[in-house]
Amino acid sequence: MSHNFDPEPGPESPRPQSLWLATTPTTDYEPLEDGLEVDVAVVGGGITGLTAAINLKEAGKTVAVLESDRIVESTTGHTTAKLTSQHGLIYDTLVSQFGPEKAKQYADANEAAIDAVEERIEEHDIDCDFRRTPAYTYAASSADVKRVSEEVETAQRLGLPAEYVAETPLPFETEGAVRFDEQAEFHPRKYLLAVAEAIHGDGCHVFEETQAVDLEPGDPCRVETERGAVVADDVVVATHFPFFDRAGYFSRMHPHRAYLLAVRVEEEPPAGMYYSTASPPATIRTYAAESDRSDREDDDTAADELVLVGGQSHKPSVSGPPTSERYRRCERFARDHFSVESIEYRWSTMDYSPVDKVPFVGQIDPLSEHVYVGTGFNGWGMSGGTAAGMILADLIVEGSSPWADVFDPQRLPPKSSAKSFLEENAVVGGSFVGDRIKSLLSSLGADGGADLPSSGEGKIVRRTGRPMGVYRDEEGSVHAVSAVCPHMGCLVRWNDAERTWDCPCHGSRFTHDGDVLSGPALEGLPYREL
Repeated sequence: MSHNFDPEPGPESPRPQSLWLATTPTTDYEPLEDGLEVDVAVVGGGITGLTAAINLKEAGKTVAVLESDRIVESTTGHTTAKLTSQHGLIYDTLVSQFGPEKAKQYADANEAAIDAVEERIEEHDIDCDFRRTPAYTYAASSADVKRVSEEVETAQRLGLPAEYVAETPLPFETEGAVRFDEQAEFHPRKYLLAVAEAIHGDGCHVFEETQAVDLEPGDPCRVETERGAVVADDVVVATHFPFFDRAGYFSRMHPHRAYLLAVRVEEEPPAGMYYSTASPPATIRTYAAESDRSDREDDDTAADELVLVGGQSHKPSVSGPPTSERYRRCERFARDHFSVESIEYRWSTMDYSPVDKVPFVGQIDPLSEHVYVGTGFNGWGMSGGTAAGMILADLIVEGSSPWADVFDPQRLPPKSSAKSFLEENAVVGGSFVGDRIKSLLSSLGADGGADLPSSGEGKIVRRTGRPMGVYRDEEGSVHAVSAVCPHMGCLVRWNDAERTWDCPCHGSRFTHDGDVLSGPALEGLPYREL
């Protein structure tokens, strides 16, 4: 049975592509050639790495950004693009776990990130659809109203622009919400492509198709790539998941995937950005779009608003509905709450969540004095990644940051997070052991071709005990790769809507031919003969 995403009938089907990628040009920076010496090597070309790099360059440092593929195409290119200090109902939790002083550091860092983006846009005249707007977290049921009210009180004590509202501009009733004023939304690629242009030149570099494969901390440090080594006084590891992981980040944060649709609606879209207290939460925001659909005949749609609707956040796992069903649920939510004319784009994103919900920003481990990390943004990477880039630049240039303490990667998790830490790692361990047992038992079976997938489908099959990921394309050609994730040996799972192999343990993703789409895996899935 095929599970490919099939939206409700309409004049057009959604493009299986991020809106941000579809409306900006592809970059073409040269790869590294031979070796290089700079003050700071920044590994990763997303919002954290580029923000750190531009701040370091402006402070007088020479910088080299190393991106394994194309800049701003991975997680940063698949965001909802909300610049906000409102991260769900988080502040009451932060105060109870870390105390008011560190909770305020978290709040101040994210508020400063919004201001920093706006200041850079104004200073360099960057056209990236930036606009200030309120952000709302609304109660999905009456049972959540008390939590919303408590969040308002805590946020106000921390100096945040929070207030309780009984109603929102949404075209459906809610049970009340916390509103933060003067938040912002923007087009992240338009903004960051301009930042990258400002970085490249005058002794600083942006390198694409340059994968870092190893790192030697020291004085100086040495980053090994497939195209030569970069020697630097300091290194920023700003990959989505740290490619250099001596501190066990794989056990301290877990992946979760969420889904987005960009829809055109009949009614006036609601102003503001929205997040619900439901489980899984829903997310909504608008985007002022200029249509680039060549088949459109109605000139009135040349410039209008799209509504980004999504959610369905979940941890990768063996069980649960297929990816295509997650998209269908997002579509049902959109159609239940808006008068949908068409679905223009659909895409998904992977985020990492630390057990205590606070990103890791600072020295990467106790033994690597000149190596820094920014990771684990818990789904709030636009403000969080910007704040991280600012903090990392300050730590390298000034030796300190007023916000660094709460984000310290070497912090001990609060006692309240210990249960979550144990549960997450038990799930990963269970998946690994279960996969090994299944593989062993299957080795007793006979080989054969009857278990191969149908056209357009992928599945795990085994030959003499070796698990293989097999995909049959629409033309009938079969593609077989190892089904064992090279990161830590878990078995990958087929993503039926995006036609990728995804690891349920730590979130690595691969094309149907086994190439790495996102880490922590650094190597692909090897080709296999059936």
